[in-house]
Amino acid sequence: MDLDKPIASGNTAQVYRSNNDAIKLFNDDLPETEATKEATKHRVAYAQGLPVPKIYDVTKVNGKPAIVMEYIEGKTLGEMACADQSQIERYMTLSVGLQQQIHKIVPSQIETMKDKLKRQIQAATPLNKKQKSTLITKLELFIYNERLCHGDFHLFNLIVGKEDQITIIDWVDASIGDPRADVYRTYLLYSQHFSDELAEMYMRIYCETSHYSKEEIFEWAPIIAGARLAESVTGESVKRLVKIVCDSI
Repeated sequence: MDLDKPIASGNTAQVYRSNNDAIKLFNDDLPETEATKEATKHRVAYAQGLPVPKIYDVTKVNGKPAIVMEYIEGKTLGEMACADQSQIERYMTLSVGLQQQIHKIVPSQIETMKDKLKRQIQAATPLNKKQKSTLITKLELFIYNERLCHGDFHLFNLIVGKEDQITIIDWVDASIGDPRADVYRTYLLYSQHFSDELAEMYMRIYCETSHYSKEEIFEWAPIIAGARLAESVTGESVKRLVKIVCDSI
């Protein structure tokens, strides 16, 4: 299949447009099961009535595992916020409402957050054996009601389409876990890739519109930062992530 330049690129895949379809092509270094895993999570979200694109097929395109799904025409809330910074707080409030909608769902059929975080912490090469053991012990002590968590929730994964309908994309990191951990991960993404000010705005809005406090959300800081070290994301500060871990354990 002839594909033009990708319309989006991430740490695990590139997304292309083909007529009215979006084709998500996974990177060569990932297992072939990665497309099936994400599609399963995506379908769980769709079955729960969340605004996500329809999946048409899980297949191979040009020899690579791929998900073929509905193409959503529009701009991301992130793009809209960059174009009109006076609207950032309004867009952030809209995004928080959607994330809280996700966090109301009690899902099944997908991996647990604990299993995912344990695997990532064990694979985090910047951490020593003692640090990994301490983080996993701390993880095991958390008590919470399991909810659907997106795992990569931010303004650039929210597409505003026709009639201002917002669609949530990129479910590769979704799991069953603690919403507080999901909130801290979003906070971490904003602080690492955008600004501390944006991260603090997000945290304030989430806490003001939920029963969670910033303090209890930040209890997840060392675990989420430690797990993030396994992802080797371009542009992220390994030193900063390690400091979050060391300052909290």
